[in-house]
Amino acid sequence: MKIFISGGCKNGKSYYAQHLAKAQQKQQLYYIATMKPADKEDGERIVKHRNEREGWGFVTVEQGSDIEGILHKCDADGSFLLDSVTALLANEMFRPPDWEADELAPKKIIAGLSRVFDAVRDIVVVSDYIYGDAALYGEQTEKYRRALAEIDRMAAGACDVVLEVAYTNVIAHKGGEYFGEIDEIGEIYEKIL
Repeated sequence: MKIFISGGCKNGKSYYAQHLAKAQQKQQLYYIATMKPADKEDGERIVKHRNEREGWGFVTVEQGSDIEGILHKCDADGSFLLDSVTALLANEMFRPPDWEADELAPKKIIAGLSRVFDAVRDIVVVSDYIYGDAALYGEQTEKYRRALAEIDRMAAGACDVVLEVAYTNVIAHKGGEYFGEIDEIGEIYEKIL
């Protein structure tokens, strides 16, 4: 099963996604880590996620760019958790030395994710919902937000299940029948927090 999870930043999506990936595990369980730490907070977040996964049987694969590269590092019959599209896009879109937005990055990621979705059977993909507010941002940020929305639309369309997570609330926008009633999903989420 392919599951797409989106929602606000730092609200427990990753932890919830770990439970969903573990629940569908049939072979090896892979955690595809896309974040390249830029500051102390990023480093602390990575440590927190590693601690949460400890003892779960995840093999961590660092893949901060060229996402289809996981197909050469992992057994496609495994179960995957890709966390997150948000970090993957930042890595692909803003590269040193100039850090200018690479407007081809979303197309590259969409092509790579399409190859991944075609090759694997079970994957949970995490992204951040950062493009829905009405605030005006600078040009670079707006390019990033539009690019993330484009990638997320593709991923949501390719997945069997699309969930929106906000602290203790889970809304199934697609494929809720795989989990039963929405209340049951919320109950599961509350138990794991």
